[in-house]
Amino acid sequence: MLKDDVKEYLIDFQKRDLPQLIEREVEIAKTKRIKTIIGPRRVGKTFFMFQKMKELLAAGTKREEILYLNFEDPRLIESNFKEIRDIIKMHWEIFPSAKELHIFIDEPQNIKNWEVAVRSLHDEGFDIVLTGSSSKLLSKEIATSLRGRTLTYLLLPFSFKEFLRLKGFAADPLRLSSRERSLLMNLYNEYLEFGGFPEIASETEKENKLRMINEYFDLVVYKDIVERYKIKNVMLIKWLVRSLVSSFSKEFSAHKIYLTLKSKGLRLSKNTLYAYLSMLQDTMFVFFLPRFDWSIKRRELSINKVYLCDTCFTKLSEVSGDIGRKMENIVFLELKRRLGPISELFYWQDVQGKEVDFVIKEGRIKQLIQVCRNIDDFDVKKRELSALLKASKELKCRNLLVITEDYEAKEKHDGKNIAFIPLWKWLLQ
Repeated sequence: MLKDDVKEYLIDFQKRDLPQLIEREVEIAKTKRIKTIIGPRRVGKTFFMFQKMKELLAAGTKREEILYLNFEDPRLIESNFKEIRDIIKMHWEIFPSAKELHIFIDEPQNIKNWEVAVRSLHDEGFDIVLTGSSSKLLSKEIATSLRGRTLTYLLLPFSFKEFLRLKGFAADPLRLSSRERSLLMNLYNEYLEFGGFPEIASETEKENKLRMINEYFDLVVYKDIVERYKIKNVMLIKWLVRSLVSSFSKEFSAHKIYLTLKSKGLRLSKNTLYAYLSMLQDTMFVFFLPRFDWSIKRRELSINKVYLCDTCFTKLSEVSGDIGRKMENIVFLELKRRLGPISELFYWQDVQGKEVDFVIKEGRIKQLIQVCRNIDDFDVKKRELSALLKASKELKCRNLLVITEDYEAKEKHDGKNIAFIPLWKWLLQ
């Protein structure tokens, strides 16, 4: 570590204007624990830290009481974990009026044994916010290395509300003129097609959006999986990722994938396949949703449904035009944003194959949600409501919701009230 370089870095940050940003809706509790922000690549974790800094400044914190350590900056990248304390001392020497410090640490995984330094700083009472690349700084690793000293928050791509904020749409969704409604529906369709990654959402050219999606895909495959785990069979990983993408919003059977690979003459043990799937889940590129069962053991043995971290990745699949499945994926992500720390999320299916997309459990079953695009189709509506009513009876839940493309109503079926709401309106609640 070169002291002159570090001193320059510290002064530069204090004189640097914080960037303009779209305010994110993730709420962080006031706590003495380390606040850790995790999420897929390119969702804006660093900008979220800048948002927290701005909130501190608005509340009266002095700028010199905010210390931002970005360990991807060339002036800091060669530091070791013992020198983090020296950097803090240097900051106090340059800015002696700083009575306390709020420390924001970006990409700490570039420093070997970083967790030792962070743990020591926390034990001394510093307020710490931590974030980093999902390829190296994952919730499981944080929980292990910091031994219960941290609260972890998930940051996903823009919600529809945040997306509209980016686009400058500020009309009241309950009082829309015909022109405002048309504009809102155009933005909704763009969100459905290209998702909520900040950089992609900010881009206006469709061709550039598609290039970015492919670059993000390569980052997940090569940086998060191949390089991190030193995997040699790159083609197999690519094939597995594309299989997951093609299966979005559907059940995904690892056993069937294993048999498919075997039939193609590809040698891969089941344990290796499950390890690969676990790696992809750790990157938060995909999420797996278990089937509901009162038995935890049977629940863990069930076939999961798979959802993507953003609908933009459906562009990599031949089923990208399936609007109904995209709607379901968006509902899943929104539920991940909204549900509290004691909430559990499942799907439900009976032995006849009747299915309810989402079961929300908070001790008891709190709500059942069905996502149905073509609710105007009599046969589709009959099938979807039949599953919803059967699950309602079996799980003893009367809070029933159907999320549609454009139908809104309250109906009574078999003595139970069912609410119907368009997806765009539900996203804005």
